[in-house]
Amino acid sequence: MKVLTIAGANLRRFLRDRSNIFFVFVLPIGIVLLIGAQFSGDFEPTVGVFEAGTEIGASLAEELDSKGVVTVRRFDSEDEMLRAVERGVLAAAVSVPGDADTEVAAGRQVGVGFLTRPDGLGPQLRVSVIEAVSAVTLEPNAIAFAVSKGADPSVAAEASSASLAALPSIEVSTRSTGESLFEGVSGQFDIGASSQLVLFMFLTGLTGSAALIQSRQLGVTTRMVGSPTSSTSIIVGEGLGRFVIVLAQGVYIVVATVLLFRVDWGNLLATAAVLVAFSAVGAGAAMLLGTVFRNDQQAGGVSVVAGIGLAALGGSMLPLELFSPTMTTISRFIPHAWANEAFAEILRRGAGVGDIVTQLGVLAAFAAGLLAIASWRMRSVITRP
Repeated sequence: MKVLTIAGANLRRFLRDRSNIFFVFVLPIGIVLLIGAQFSGDFEPTVGVFEAGTEIGASLAEELDSKGVVTVRRFDSEDEMLRAVERGVLAAAVSVPGDADTEVAAGRQVGVGFLTRPDGLGPQLRVSVIEAVSAVTLEPNAIAFAVSKGADPSVAAEASSASLAALPSIEVSTRSTGESLFEGVSGQFDIGASSQLVLFMFLTGLTGSAALIQSRQLGVTTRMVGSPTSSTSIIVGEGLGRFVIVLAQGVYIVVATVLLFRVDWGNLLATAAVLVAFSAVGAGAAMLLGTVFRNDQQAGGVSVVAGIGLAALGGSMLPLELFSPTMTTISRFIPHAWANEAFAEILRRGAGVGDIVTQLGVLAAFAAGLLAIASWRMRSVITRP
């Protein structure tokens, strides 16, 4: 009963800290959103088109729009369109001169303006625009050429239409070879959700070490030791409090990402097993850190640095699949790597508990080692005269 009382007190203290509202509940979801936006496969650059009331301009806008590669936005003012490029609203702009129809009909060249920012997708979009211009001017140029050779305009137009209709269609097929690094990822937020879950669970655990130090500084630990409460109950209660806080952080991120971003966490039993195992790791690290430093400022600073550093080495900043052989070897000594690897198996390959036994075993070993050392250290600290 005393163990639960101590754990409950830690949880209440955690929830009363208003800074946790942002760092524990808002920030993780915001970072998942930002990472997911980078992996979005639905991004289409917007290209502005100034048609100048010409048929060529209207056809060009329709041709660009039909490709499905860019989003076309028509402008009535060329100056307004150019300002949109300058402000980054448009990835590129295409300007058709007002005499384009008559010039093309006469067989003369027409200069189509193309504007883009130097730091954008200009080279790629320029190719698409050139292809679209060629497509919409192909028939008018053919008619103009025939007329220049003495053909009747109506006959030339009919022959051109018949020739285009008779052209054989070209079918283009693509085939992917090899294995995708992120095969099985169905949503743009899946990779970011699991990696940030691991990062913030451990970071929340480490920052909770400051509460242990504050308890000693305020004399709370001393009063508990002086009461009819064994040191074992105090240690277990403090450890359970850290465990519940870290686990609550993990469950919150899982539920929030499912509701907000529709992240598919795969086998829920396997996901729950990883959450429990990694929560124990975070609790052990928090208790150990809370017994090493004398004041909460030191513990807070080290917690942030250690939490972010270990997360980077463990694949929460860059997916483990992109690590070099040396970094992969180093990551084997970081608990984050095993948690991220377990989530990769669950989210991308549909693994169950039986498929991640190795990862769960390593996480359990990390947790047991950290909790054992932390318990020994804490017993020494709270019983010190």
